[in-house]
Amino acid sequence: MFTAAQARSWVGSTASVIEDQAAALTRLDAAIGDGDHGSNMNRGFKAAVQRLDGLEDEDFAGIFKAVGMALIGKIGGASGPLYGSLFLGMAKELGDGTEVEDERLAAALRAGYDSVVARGKAQLEDKTMLDAWHPALEALDAALAGGKELGPALDEAAAAAEAGMKATIPMVARKGRASYLGERSRDHQDPGATSTHLILKTLADVVNGR
Repeated sequence: MFTAAQARSWVGSTASVIEDQAAALTRLDAAIGDGDHGSNMNRGFKAAVQRLDGLEDEDFAGIFKAVGMALIGKIGGASGPLYGSLFLGMAKELGDGTEVEDERLAAALRAGYDSVVARGKAQLEDKTMLDAWHPALEALDAALAGGKELGPALDEAAAAAEAGMKATIPMVARKGRASYLGERSRDHQDPGATSTHLILKTLADVVNGR
């Protein structure tokens, strides 16, 4: 079971993790992008926390919609609309409930992923955040289908996201700012895949009570 209280905790904990890792994300982005992914993500999630602090709605739709709109409004470049679409997709899928079964959370993450795909028009192996999200969601679905509880299943998803993140290193970017570099984008880890791993690992940590 996943609760709206855990959703709030996920956002708050993610903001802290992103703040801690902002410099590392920026270094990754400086190599193949605009060099602002860390600062942008930090600003966006701080805004999301502030918006939640003033939010009366305690249901999933209210929480995730507030987060999505904050990210779209505060994160520059492509990441704001993409991560915003993720949380808006989750909001639409989960609606006004305050707790859902494990499979519903997985479906909501999948709906968020589909929203990212629709917004960004990227494909797997384009060297984007999708290369971390896709294997993570596949691992989550497989773990839940195999009878694992949500916490361990999310640990498997986070591990798959990490593997997907590392798999972007030898790829040549075919989407986004990095694609302008062509072959020079090879041998660099994608910043969006990296922030995806951080977000999913934080979700796993929250659900597991770490």
